[in-house]
Amino acid sequence: MPDTENRSSHQVAALFSHGRLTAIPRKVARREQLLAHLADTLFEHDRAYTEREVNEALLTVHEDCSALRRYLVVAGLLVRPKDGSSYRRGR
Repeated sequence: MPDTENRSSHQVAALFSHGRLTAIPRKVARREQLLAHLADTLFEHDRAYTEREVNEALLTVHEDCSALRRYLVVAGLLVRPKDGSSYRRGR
């Protein structure tokens, strides 16, 4: 397992240049690795976030915060109520 985690972290690190995400991966497996990394590093488990706070956090790594937010929600890494009033860490 440590080898897999180490390889995964290297693959995620390769997606960044000077702390910024160079592109959102098209391949699902790489995108899932990236999303898990973003969820772990940008969002706390026991805290609610407004959409603005989520966007501000995601903008620190990439300009397309809405795409990243949508991917995080679809992956279940961020969850929101039907009214969209807040976001929380998922799984």
